[in-house]
Amino acid sequence: MPYLPIAVLALAGLVLLGLALVRLVSGLGRVRAALAAAKTTFGDKTGFLRARSAAIGVALAERKRSAGRVPSTRRMQTGGRP
Repeated sequence: MPYLPIAVLALAGLVLLGLALVRLVSGLGRVRAALAAAKTTFGDKTGFLRARSAAIGVALAERKRSAGRVPSTRRMQTGGRP
């Protein structure tokens, strides 16, 4: 029965390979969860940055539009004097 030690070693190798695969799959689940959380956080921050950039663009456009107005119309037609 010279094949018995080879069969035992092969079986032990398959068991170890199975355990390694189980650990690898569970580790991949944690990595996927961490990547999803990071992607969500990054997406939120990118969205906030885009919104702020758009708000600045709108504010600059309004400022350009109001630059042509006469400033005294906002101060009761007195030019700022009492």
